[in-house]
Amino acid sequence: MARYAPNKMPAAVKRRYFELIRAGLSGSAAAEQVGVSLSCGSLWFIDAGRVSFIEIPISPRYLSQNDRIEIADGRARGEPVKQIATRIGKSYQTVYRELARNKKSDGRYQPWFAHNQAYLRRRRVKQRRFALDAGLREAVAGKLAKHWSPAQISRWLRRRFPRRSGWHVCTETIYKAVYRGLIVPVDRQNLRTGRIYRHRRGRGRTRDGALKQSTGMKSIHDRPAAVASRRQAGHWEGDLIIGAGQRSAIATLVERKFRTTVLDHSAKTVADALITAFCKLPIQLRRTLTWDQGNEMFQHQRIEQATGLKIYFADPHSPWQRGSNENINGLLRQYFPKGTDLNAWTADQLNYVAAELNDRPRLCLADQTPNEAMQRWSRQQTRR
Repeated sequence: MARYAPNKMPAAVKRRYFELIRAGLSGSAAAEQVGVSLSCGSLWFIDAGRVSFIEIPISPRYLSQNDRIEIADGRARGEPVKQIATRIGKSYQTVYRELARNKKSDGRYQPWFAHNQAYLRRRRVKQRRFALDAGLREAVAGKLAKHWSPAQISRWLRRRFPRRSGWHVCTETIYKAVYRGLIVPVDRQNLRTGRIYRHRRGRGRTRDGALKQSTGMKSIHDRPAAVASRRQAGHWEGDLIIGAGQRSAIATLVERKFRTTVLDHSAKTVADALITAFCKLPIQLRRTLTWDQGNEMFQHQRIEQATGLKIYFADPHSPWQRGSNENINGLLRQYFPKGTDLNAWTADQLNYVAAELNDRPRLCLADQTPNEAMQRWSRQQTRR
């Protein structure tokens, strides 16, 4: 390619020319100050594209105009990309992406053109979607009032309004809007987590192991394979949520296939509460129960005889072995906060909470609710 006069000038002259342009000088005034002709400056200007924006320093993690000039000079000298990257203090992957992303249509890398392209792609501040759309705010606020999670709301919006793409907001967008008070006032009751700001995730804490049962305890590793597969109904996970001073408790049961939740006061003994709860269920839904190794289950053999269940116990310090139940216990803390007397809630209130949980769509059920999944299973059983 022929080398015209504009390409013979030192890079420092070009740099000064564009600095003057960005400072507000006209093309002729900038050319005069750097000692080149108006036509020479015009060719530089045309080659670089838009250069009228004011250069504002941004984070050092991004490439600056000087970095891009160093890349162009290094490429002109035939230097390897890794050597250029080391000199400007960036990774070689960054330089490779820059060369691929901001080159001109003819394949040349022009540093001022590249800097302009990066500027044009820079994100602009715009109003948040929930601040603009009152209908979307009302729809999401209604589901939050029913204690739906942002993930469930996000999926519901896509199913319910498939053609309204402006309402297809992701889970994180809903979280951020709630934390900013754009949907409902910032309050701990708005989210099931009880949070009013984003928590940094960290490692969980260990706790002392529970007391082991006396004898005849069956390990979770002896459970039938059908339990782990979740293909068969009637396999349950259970635990207690404890009230203030360990003087009250609620027994929580979750069916592994349908995620159906059952709640019962354990005011007398856990054994009596479980026997009462399971005897209300059809025999097809009384197969196994997996529980933590707590002292409250010392009457597990009596429960098995009265209900027909086979009871298995998870390993100590292994809550993930009862993951469905642990998840529900976390959700229940929005209704029954820690440090409160759980005896203050009546049986009707427990049934209401369980009904609300069972009427929420679950991703693991293809966005069916536990009630819908259980009813479908019941209809299939009656046809047989």
